[in-house]
Amino acid sequence: MIDPRLEKLADVIVNYSTRVKKGDVVGIMAECEARPAVEAVARAVIKAGGHPITLARNTTFAEALLEHGSDDQLAFVHPVHINFIESVDVQISLWAETNTKALARHDPAKVALLQKARKPFLATFLERAAKGSLRWCGTMVPTHASAQDAEMSLRQYEDFVYRAGLLHTDNPAAEWQKIHDRQKRVCEWLTGKRSLRFVAPARDGHDGTDLTVDVSAATWINCAGHENFPDGEVFAGPTLPPKGLGVEGHVNYTFPAVYQGREVVGVRLRFKGGRVVDASADKNEEFLIRMLDQDEGARNLGEIAIGTNYSITEFSRSTLFDEKIGGTFHAAVGAGYPESGSTSQSGLHWDMVCDLRPGKARDGSPTPGGTIAADGEVFHRDGRFLVAY
Repeated sequence: MIDPRLEKLADVIVNYSTRVKKGDVVGIMAECEARPAVEAVARAVIKAGGHPITLARNTTFAEALLEHGSDDQLAFVHPVHINFIESVDVQISLWAETNTKALARHDPAKVALLQKARKPFLATFLERAAKGSLRWCGTMVPTHASAQDAEMSLRQYEDFVYRAGLLHTDNPAAEWQKIHDRQKRVCEWLTGKRSLRFVAPARDGHDGTDLTVDVSAATWINCAGHENFPDGEVFAGPTLPPKGLGVEGHVNYTFPAVYQGREVVGVRLRFKGGRVVDASADKNEEFLIRMLDQDEGARNLGEIAIGTNYSITEFSRSTLFDEKIGGTFHAAVGAGYPESGSTSQSGLHWDMVCDLRPGKARDGSPTPGGTIAADGEVFHRDGRFLVAY
């Protein structure tokens, strides 16, 4: 029996998030494990008058390439994928991984080459989204693998996922509209500000964070369930040289940075002029460096964002949820979204999350929270907005 919450999820994504209308060609990208969700979304698309088409994803194919493929095969840009992203009016991604560590033991250099092949697809996707010719949304379908990463049972993880999307409420779309209205006030307040400074205290023997980001030419984007689902963030594209000062300072990320099945723990990045000039990690440092060196734009800061989903309170090792945790900020190295003012292009887009909430050290002692200031005025302290929210 299909979980009734999947039908509710499909309804919100099709009718609120992507606003499918009669005649829209709707591409659904998903793993095989997501079949019940694919069927629910396809039904909702058909009811809305759209034309669903599916494109399967399978990490087994990627693993075969990494094991047996030549460099030319790893770097191959598939024309079917390019045609897909050039042709659809709406793209809906349903992530349902059966093994989140499937690629974790492969050569980081080969993973970087495979990732680099995504650059034309990602560039077209970002360009069309910025122009408004492509509407899109990505969401998580709960699986045992993701539940294990979050250290939960599948039932607990399903509750976590669907509650984060407000699907336990009578009218999720109405609740997301309320969030949209609150975040709109934040975006309006931030518009016109020249720089943001993020400060977080040292914890457990690691240096703290002191990062200044030029946002003088940025456009603040209100994320309230239209692109990611669940959602809950406001973000902007850092103003990089020569238009601005870029990014200066250092950040020590509170949570492990998870990418391509690799969990990189204790990431520390130092920025100068908007680019990473020094990077280290306590675990999987080689992978971090390989990803940052995959192309010219990978060391740029492409996005700076503040998490606002206070229904998500704990780390789950899924970026979709972790970057939205209310009381955190995240920054993405690599490609940025052109509509946010970002000029950074890369095959990489890697979000990393830093906690600004008061907490506890490993020995149980309390630790203070952090702050965000705009042009010298602190507007966010201990994980909460002081103005506009």
